[in-house]
Amino acid sequence: MRRGSIPGSTGTVHPVRRLGDPVLHAPCGEATEFGAPLLRLVEDMFASMYAAGGVGLAANQIGVPLRVFVYDCPDDEDVRHLGHLVNPRLVHLGGVEVTGPEGCLSVPGVEAGTLRYDETVLEGVDAMGNESSVAGSGFFARCLQHEFDHLQGTVYTDRLRGLRRYRALRGARKAAGNGDGDGAGESPARRRAQDVG
Repeated sequence: MRRGSIPGSTGTVHPVRRLGDPVLHAPCGEATEFGAPLLRLVEDMFASMYAAGGVGLAANQIGVPLRVFVYDCPDDEDVRHLGHLVNPRLVHLGGVEVTGPEGCLSVPGVEAGTLRYDETVLEGVDAMGNESSVAGSGFFARCLQHEFDHLQGTVYTDRLRGLRRYRALRGARKAAGNGDGDGAGESPARRRAQDVG
């Protein structure tokens, strides 16, 4: 992204892949080429994330199986965190474990209580290959863990058990059957919990 530009302003919006698409259920490969092509992917990811009303998006959610994710997400103090990470490594999970509402752009219209740690640190590089790290707490930590999971081929519903899992998958099937559930008409508070990425 050019210095001072608005993320996604020059990007192309791509449709978000839905639960069940094979690209969401396989680990992503490492990015090995940096510079203009990866910057273009990041721009497209921001554009797609904003168009879908999310706060995070992994590359495989738009059909690109590379270890890249973007985010524009508040923490529990409503501080905005904006950026991207390429080839992330999980270096810290800590704090308390919290079950909180979580959803996903790939599972629209559905949310479920999901257990996550309250602190997260990831290290990787940016689209130019420069070392980068990101640390989060609260809701932002949840977002980072959610996006990292996507790159591993894990959708948040894979973390659910019992009745929570049954209800979430039933809701996903129902939403897919009637085309509903893009989150467009929902309140910001509900969307925040739902559209992690």
